[in-house]
Amino acid sequence: MGIAYLRALRGLGRDVRLFFITAALVGFTLFGGISSVLQNLFLLRLGYGPEFIGLFVSSGMLALALVCLPAGVLGARWGSRRTMMLGLALAGTGSGMVALAELLPPGARGAWLIMSNIATWSGQALYIVNTSPFLMARTGPAERAHAFSAQGALWPLAAFAGSLAGGVLPGLLAGPLGAGLDHPAPYRATLLISAALLLSGLFALAAVQEAPEAARGDERPDARSGPPPLGAIVLVSLVVLLQVSGEGVARNFVNIYLDARLGVPTAQIGTLLALAQLAAAPAALATPLLAARWGQRRTYALTALAMGLSMLPLALVPHWGAAGLGFVGVMALASASRPAITVFQLELVRPRWRPTMAAATTMAVGLSWAGLALGAGFIITALGFTALFLIGAGLTLAGVALFWLCFRRARPASEPHPALGVPAAEGL
Repeated sequence: MGIAYLRALRGLGRDVRLFFITAALVGFTLFGGISSVLQNLFLLRLGYGPEFIGLFVSSGMLALALVCLPAGVLGARWGSRRTMMLGLALAGTGSGMVALAELLPPGARGAWLIMSNIATWSGQALYIVNTSPFLMARTGPAERAHAFSAQGALWPLAAFAGSLAGGVLPGLLAGPLGAGLDHPAPYRATLLISAALLLSGLFALAAVQEAPEAARGDERPDARSGPPPLGAIVLVSLVVLLQVSGEGVARNFVNIYLDARLGVPTAQIGTLLALAQLAAAPAALATPLLAARWGQRRTYALTALAMGLSMLPLALVPHWGAAGLGFVGVMALASASRPAITVFQLELVRPRWRPTMAAATTMAVGLSWAGLALGAGFIITALGFTALFLIGAGLTLAGVALFWLCFRRARPASEPHPALGVPAAEGL
């Protein structure tokens, strides 16, 4: 099976490999990499406090959620490649604008930062929503799971490398810039380098050939007929909104929990977070092996169920070891479940509706994480971290239960219903 796995990875086409370059750049710079480490530190050096930083972060997550559906529509009209290029251009420009806020008068910085962050995450929405239709159109059923798992592994690996770079570069740049690490300049310079690297991904996408958005090997003659499968899209989006809650809570609040509640040193917190990123990569690469044994549906249900249970050590055992073990489990299992649900949801509908499905589920992630981020402060103050982590775990397990209840017998849209001769999923 391992030989077949490597053969499938080597069989991925040139366009997919070029896409992987952009995915690695997104992870290295923006999605868990340099910007994730330094952006909040940069804002602190500009004199902003937690209240403004919370508003800044929430503005980006809400932009991600709100732009998802237009991103799907634009992808269906323009094609996924062109829309992803627009997204990278907007995200790179927006993140560069954040870094340039120091050059503005203090009174204008706040609005500039919020607008720049909205632009960054609007671009991210355009890019992320269209990655799945892009891969579906350029892979056949035999290599599809491997392509999505490779993408899922690239982001955490690149983010790990970007996190290390984000920790080192400000110190290296401080001397030439004549500024200490208590000054914004080294952070600004590093964030500008990050933005330039992200924009360089446009060259890789420009070299990708145009391709029909129908996926190879599963288009049917009547694939462009019929009404939109609103039932399937709404149900999958609701499942995703619930299921990613545990991941969102863990990603955004475990560092605060370790620092404020358990008193763990900063260096030790960084080590635990880095271990979680590393664990996520092999977990994503293992997904095709699990799917070959269990199928995409059961693989997603079991990994998401285990992810919800991994929240329990975070919630119930007030020790850094239990918290670290739980967080590593959450990140690894989230990385394993993501390729499975992505392939499942896109094969659930006909090719013309895949951008819409991808947009709706990405919007669900943004709404889930934005809502939890807005409410978490009140929950922590009133009830504590235990309640917050238990809520995340409960919502994740509710999502798994809803998924199994609704989709345990669903078939891909390319497979006719044996009695009706039409796709079963699109009749939901």
